[in-house]
Amino acid sequence: MTKISLLIFLLAVSNAVYSQNKCLYVASYHQGYEWNDGIQRGIEKTLSGYCQLKTFYLDAKRNKNEEWVLWKVKQAIKLINEYKPDVVIVSDDKASRYLVMPHYKNNDLPFVFCGLNWSMDEYGYPYENVTGMVEVAPIKPLIKQLKVIRAKVKKGVFISSDVLSEHKDYKHYKKVFAKNGIRLDAMYAHNFKQWIALYKKAQKYDFVFIGNNAGINDWYKPEAERIVHKYTKKISVTTYKWMLPYVVLGLTKIPEEQGEWAAQVAISVLKGMSPSQIPVVYNRRWDMWVNPALISKIKLKIPYVFFMRAKHYKSK
Repeated sequence: MTKISLLIFLLAVSNAVYSQNKCLYVASYHQGYEWNDGIQRGIEKTLSGYCQLKTFYLDAKRNKNEEWVLWKVKQAIKLINEYKPDVVIVSDDKASRYLVMPHYKNNDLPFVFCGLNWSMDEYGYPYENVTGMVEVAPIKPLIKQLKVIRAKVKKGVFISSDVLSEHKDYKHYKKVFAKNGIRLDAMYAHNFKQWIALYKKAQKYDFVFIGNNAGINDWYKPEAERIVHKYTKKISVTTYKWMLPYVVLGLTKIPEEQGEWAAQVAISVLKGMSPSQIPVVYNRRWDMWVNPALISKIKLKIPYVFFMRAKHYKSK
C-alpha cells in the first residue's frame, strides 16, 4: 500500500469512527433568535465531521412561563434517553437551570454549557461531568468609551425586555457602573408599545443602554427604527449586534465564540477527556460598532481612532 493510499485509508477509518459519535445541542431559546443562531453556527461549523449532531430548542424566550419550560425539558430528557448522545452542549440559563442541574448533576453523561450570563454560581458549576464558557459583556470598555465621549456622564438607564437573562445582566451592569461613579436605572418592557414609551422617557438620562428585544414578541423593526431616529436625543449603547439599528455605538459579544469553544470541548470529550479536566472559561472577544446615521442625528463627536477602528452599521 502506498503512503497516499494508507493516508486515505486512515482518514476513512477516522471518519467512520467519528460518524458513530452522537452530539446533542439543547438551546434555551428558539431558532431565528440571533444570539441562539450564532452559537449554533459555531457549534455546527466546529463539529462538522466529528459527530452526528441533533438540536433541540426549549423556546423559553418567547414562552416565559415555567410550565412551558418544564414540558420542553421532559421532551429533551426523552430525546436524550432515545438518542443516547456521547456529549451534550447546552446554551444559556434555562437549559442549565431546568435540565442539567436537576437531572444530570454529576451524571455519567458529559455536558458542556455556554452562554451563561456573568456567573455559574447559582448552578453550582462545574460538576464532575460539566464544564463550559461563561458569557460576560464588555462593560468596562463600554464605560471607558462613554466617559471619553461624555466626560460628565452620571446617570443612565437600561431598557430591555422583561426576561430572566436581562434582569440578571442588569444586576451586574448596575454594580460595574456604580464602581465607575455612574448610576444605572432600569426599565423593562412587556410589549412593543411599552418599549416605545420607555424609550421616549429615557431621553432625560445622560445615556441609554439598550438591552435585548427578544421576549418582546410583537417587536416591529421598521417602526422601531423610525421611533429611534425621530426621538433619540442622547447617546445610546448596546452589547447585542442585532440591536445596532437602534443605538449610536455598540461593543457587541460574539455568539460564535461561545459555540466554537463549546464544540471544541465536546470534541475533546469525544476523544476521551473528562469535563472535569477542562476548566471553565470566560469569553474574550467583542466587536466595536458605530451607527453613523444616529451619530449625525444627535451631532455627536466620536473620537477619530474609535470611529476608524469600529465597524460601521448600515441600515438594510
